[in-house]
Formats: sequence, structure tokens, C-alpha cells
Amino acid sequence: MSNSNIKKVRTSDLELKDRLVSIQRVTKVTKGGRTFTFSAIVVVGNENGIVGYGLGKANEVTAAIAKGVEDAKKNLIKVPVLKGTIPHEQEFRYSGSLVLLRPAAAGTGVKAGGAMRAVLESVGISNVLAKSKGSSNPHNLVKATVAALAELRDAYSIAEVRGVSLDKVFNG
Repeated sequence: MSNSNIKKVRTSDLELKDRLVSIQRVTKVTKGGRTFTFSAIVVVGNENGIVGYGLGKANEVTAAIAKGVEDAKKNLIKVPVLKGTIPHEQEFRYSGSLVLLRPAAAGTGVKAGGAMRAVLESVGISNVLAKSKGSSNPHNLVKATVAALAELRDAYSIAEVRGVSLDKVFNG
């Protein structure tokens, strides 16, 4: 994932909604007994092209979720959404998870499983075909999906890189 392509966003004036992807109970065994802690993966987004994810760890579930939301707000990115779908096909591998995203016609809906669905709905994509291959670990799926979305480019950004005005392209 190239850093030049990622568009970081500030949280100051955004209306963000958070979605809980997964909670794990972690057990640590010591000579005094077992200690339980919780880790939570949370996705936040404004359902209009901005999304981020975070991981929170704490002794209580609610504290872990709160920490995850705070972490997610620090890692927001801007994603191009065209007419409720993505501009082009995208494939991305993160660790053992492979994510395939394909644009879909209006009315298709979000055809995606668990962790991917939370990310895609948080970013505001309403029509997409998605497939995960390999590991179904929610950590890796969320990271792969966000990275794949970060790599998406729309016609305006490509025209800007090429030094072409889109007015010239569409109006002759």
C-alpha cells in the first residue's frame, strides 16, 4: 500500500457512526489464576466516503469498544464512491486474507460477509460484490478491505496525475 495514495481525514466536523466487527475474550493464565481481557475491532465511518478502523483492548467490553472507536477516529481515510458503488475492481492481500471487490449495478446491495460488510457499509457503498479468500480472521479482513478501498482511484485523481482536465476529456 503506497502512502502517496492514502487521503487522511480530520475528525473535527464529521458525523461518524461506529460498527462493532468482533470481540475476543483473551485469557492469560498466571500462577494466581486466569485473567480475562477483551479486544474489540471497531469500524467507524460517515457513510459518505470516509472510513477507519481501530483495535481496543481493556478489562471490560465497553472500555475495549470505546478504545477501539478512539483508535479508529485516528486512522480515517477518504474513499471514492461513485453512484453508491466503487469506481473499479480491486484486489488486495493482507497477511493470509485476500479481498476481491467488484462494482455492482444499482439495486444489487452489499454482497459481502461479516467483517467486509461492516467496512463497506460504514464507507457508504450500497452496491458491491465482494469476496474474501484465504483466512477469515476479522483483523486481517478489515485491514485488507480498508487497504483495498484506500487504493481505489476515481477518474478525477487519475486525470490530475496525468495533468489533464476532465473538462477537455468530456467536452472535447
